[in-house]
Amino acid sequence: MPITIRVATARDLPALRELFLRSRRDTFTWQPCHLFQLADFDVQTEGERILIAEEGMRLAGFVSVWEPDAFIHHLYVDGAFLRRGIARQLLNALPDWPLTRYRLKCLVRNLGALRFYEATGFVEVGRGTSDDGDFLLLESPRAEGAD
Repeated sequence: MPITIRVATARDLPALRELFLRSRRDTFTWQPCHLFQLADFDVQTEGERILIAEEGMRLAGFVSVWEPDAFIHHLYVDGAFLRRGIARQLLNALPDWPLTRYRLKCLVRNLGALRFYEATGFVEVGRGTSDDGDFLLLESPRAEGAD
């Protein structure tokens, strides 16, 4: 069945909250699970553009972007859909991708995500430390022919 990418609606919120919670608990194993709550999704994505990937009626993944800064805040794919190109499809669906240079922060301990972003052409443009740990500031690849 093909993957469809569309803008999230209010009816998607329960599934988005569940995926967000489950993915963070599975990914950020160095942090205590109790720090992640179902309500975190609403707080952390307030005012952001959210695109979802779905197969049939099943949520496969999502990306959330703070559009004023072209900042990718979250990109998660359900474990059952990993390595099927869904994260790349979500990136490709972002407004003006690949002409717009998007940025994101990726925790250095999130090795799987770092490998994905490197394979996708993101480059390191900075480093920092947050409450969650050290991170790399990454920027999306320059479109071919762009100045």
